[in-house]
Amino acid sequence: MNEFESGLLKYLTQEQLFKIQRTKVGIAGCGGLGSNIANALVRTGFKDFEIIDNDKVEANNLNRQNFFLDEVGDKKIEATAKRMKQINPDVKVKAFKTYLTSDNVQEFFNDRNVVFEAFDNVKSKKLMLETFGDSGKLLVLGSGMAGISNKTLINIHKVKENIYIVGDETTNVGKDNPPLAPRVIACAAMMASVAVEIILTK
Repeated sequence: MNEFESGLLKYLTQEQLFKIQRTKVGIAGCGGLGSNIANALVRTGFKDFEIIDNDKVEANNLNRQNFFLDEVGDKKIEATAKRMKQINPDVKVKAFKTYLTSDNVQEFFNDRNVVFEAFDNVKSKKLMLETFGDSGKLLVLGSGMAGISNKTLINIHKVKENIYIVGDETTNVGKDNPPLAPRVIACAAMMASVAVEIILTK
């Protein structure tokens, strides 16, 4: 147990930390949701990850994604993995730079207990739901977290025993609803909290 993990024992019991550390997490997408989900989960003690993304860090990502200016041009999976290991050097990360499609999605997340859908397009969200919805894995999806208005609350919607949707399920990114840090990061944190609660209480 390294220094970071020892520090967690101020807040978690040994049994709770063991449950968290043995949970295998998959994150599909390392953008606004995925990079912040990874950050929240590593800080909570999770240490076994499989992450997938096909993009590089761009300057216009920095307003909400967990990257820094000197990482512009880097692969998002590599920047995310680097950040995770800066928090906990013993974290295990399997990182794949690829675009998930119906032809290759079955190759990933096979041994994962929890899978997060963190994409920004409906087609990919539908693919994740269709692929993993009946798998028995805990599947947490994000939907609707754009804009500046808090009239539409970010909620946790339990679809069925193993499927949760987090967001307002209404406010998609658009001209009048930019993706900004406050709501995006809040949604990511709530998605991470779904897994924490279920793992520690079920």
